[in-house]
Amino acid sequence: MATEHPSPALRTPASSRPYAKARPGYGKRTATDQRAPRADDFALMPERERHIAGYVDRLPDGAAMDIKSLAKSLPLYGQMAVSSALKALGVAGHLRRVRCLAGEGEQVRWVSRTYWSRTAHDNEWWDTFLAAEGSNSPPEATPAPPAADADAEAPTPTAPASAPSVVPEQRTQATPATAASPAYLALAQLGRRDTRLALSAADCRTLEPLAAAWFARGVDADYLTQALTAGLPAQVGSPVGLVRRRLTDKLPPLAASSPAPATAVTPKRRLLAECTECGRPGAPEALPDGLCRPCRTTHPEAPAAPPADRDVHALVGQLRDLTRLP
Repeated sequence: MATEHPSPALRTPASSRPYAKARPGYGKRTATDQRAPRADDFALMPERERHIAGYVDRLPDGAAMDIKSLAKSLPLYGQMAVSSALKALGVAGHLRRVRCLAGEGEQVRWVSRTYWSRTAHDNEWWDTFLAAEGSNSPPEATPAPPAADADAEAPTPTAPASAPSVVPEQRTQATPATAASPAYLALAQLGRRDTRLALSAADCRTLEPLAAAWFARGVDADYLTQALTAGLPAQVGSPVGLVRRRLTDKLPPLAASSPAPATAVTPKRRLLAECTECGRPGAPEALPDGLCRPCRTTHPEAPAAPPADRDVHALVGQLRDLTRLP
């Protein structure tokens, strides 16, 4: 009787690491006008960009698209490589980073999203698409300013006008407490969001005019807080200095608009593009290829001319002349 030698069962392939999911409202968003996936998608791109683009293309909507999350899921590349690849993919027309208002009613906040397109598009297409996305946002409601500290002294209720004053007049000469501005409150809340940016009352008063300039350009407290706390270094030696620098360098552009009556409320922009390289916000049309002007003009990607195109003999002659100089 023949002995049966059963073959060992095939091993179950290890399940891939689950996709990192972004917070509600954040993360990847698939753009429209997508063609069907093909085997030669991104075939013309360099190996690194092709590998990262293929991974991003398979991510579902709502997956985390920040550099740290992608670097954790891509063991071949670190954060610097992922950042450079995303910049190249943005220039190639595959993605755009934006900040937009999300929510309904009074629960409205600024969120960061990355719109992804398997099909590369030019700047005009992206400008039109982002403008449509901004107009399709839910009805905007101005977010309420952050609440004051819970341990702050509550204001004393005002007595009725007809009631006689009980406290002598000389004892009411203290300066009445004035309501803090939204800019001051947003700065005061930075330490609660991240202890590395804890500011004193004097610091908040000093920086209040700079923060007020942001509010004058249509942003709210959530947007300001996110811009100031994003990408902080491991240690912050001078919180007030770092916040002052970011308030100055990341000041949003002043959107040109027709003058409105004094009683009318100028609507805020519901979607702002974000530079893929440095995160600077701006109008979509002001960030061609997903890059702001400084990032487009700094660190050019174009390679230098090859040595074969240079006149080597003339260069050697110039070097010899320099050595003869006293």
